[in-house]
Amino acid sequence: MPHSKWIAAVGTVAAITVITLPAAHAAPAPAPAPAPATAAPAGVSAATTLYYDDTRARGWEAAITAGVASWNANTTQVKLAKVRPGTRAEIQIVATNGWPQATLGPVRPGGLARVELGNLAVTEGHDKTRIAAHEIGHNLGLPDTKPGPCSQLMSGSSAGTSCKNAVPNATERARVEAAYANRAATRTPADGRMLVDAP
Repeated sequence: MPHSKWIAAVGTVAAITVITLPAAHAAPAPAPAPAPATAAPAGVSAATTLYYDDTRARGWEAAITAGVASWNANTTQVKLAKVRPGTRAEIQIVATNGWPQATLGPVRPGGLARVELGNLAVTEGHDKTRIAAHEIGHNLGLPDTKPGPCSQLMSGSSAGTSCKNAVPNATERARVEAAYANRAATRTPADGRMLVDAP
């Protein structure tokens, strides 16, 4: 066989061998690039942030922290944060000797709502964390649902002194989410009424 034909034959066999390699020897396909993270536009928060000031609620600090944590764990459209020094809080939380009461919201950023954590309810045997979460619920736009079961945070004192639930149920969460969806509460004024939670 002439030398030039031999080189051509070897080249053909090599090409066929490369084409017919089993898939197990082929290089793995590159992994797809991860989808870019969806982020809020620059300067826009994914949730409405409301600041609270509890400096006048001595003795309630742990209950307030737990009540705030309950709301933050169960809502995505609104978040509660302790006020920074030198800034104004939308939610003023104070301790009183009467029954708990709060402004009916939804409170807006730059607005003003009040929570009064009444020690009379504690004297009667009601749970402090449930009281704090319930009153904050009023600021977020939820009215009372009395009488009601312990599973409803907004049933308040009507659930009895044995009730310690401080977590909003699915309906309560959905109402707050709707009130703050697409930052709606930044455009909708709060009701402004004070709701007193005496039995």
